[in-house]
Amino acid sequence: MINRIRVFKQNHVRIISEGREIHVDPFQTDEAANSADFIFITHDHYDHFSVKDVERTANQNTVLVVPENMRGKAEAAGKYVKKIVTVAPGGSYVIDGLEFETVPAYNIGKPFHPKSAGWVGYILKTEGKRIYVAGDTDATEEAMSVKCDIALVPVGGTYTMDAGQAAKLVNTIKPEFAVPVHYGGVVGRKKDGLDFQKAVDKDIQVVLKIGT
Repeated sequence: MINRIRVFKQNHVRIISEGREIHVDPFQTDEAANSADFIFITHDHYDHFSVKDVERTANQNTVLVVPENMRGKAEAAGKYVKKIVTVAPGGSYVIDGLEFETVPAYNIGKPFHPKSAGWVGYILKTEGKRIYVAGDTDATEEAMSVKCDIALVPVGGTYTMDAGQAAKLVNTIKPEFAVPVHYGGVVGRKKDGLDFQKAVDKDIQVVLKIGT
């Protein structure tokens, strides 16, 4: 499964599983494949929700999943997808055969991602695995309680956890694999992924996918 997960820029994650192509937060994609079965958006900041990148990724059979407070903004991408589905933090869903959960994603002591906005990370359930794409978050109580096999967590700091904080989160929830995201581009340094890798417990396999 880990070999069928690709990270492009920022939090743009692609998962190919069970004959489906799942994208999270497509951003500055160079591949206009229009092959997504699902697109999940964590929140409405420009580097996570881009109508242009939805257009390049989606087709008329694509399901676009967004937080409830993005319903109006997401309509700008409505003509590129089959339907738009809205979700709330802390929910469990099955949409067109894909099961997933939402986890609140927010900052602690920073103003960029308030809890009141209702933004989310996702736990996607496929092939018997739980894949957590955390979105822009700090190491919140909800994040610390996640159960998953693969965790994709932001490490760039400023707007999210930094590498050390993300490592503490991963060491708490103990996935089999951990993948750092959200660094080396808009925010964070290219070495943040390596700093994260060094701080993660040795029984958790860190896989670096940005810039590889």
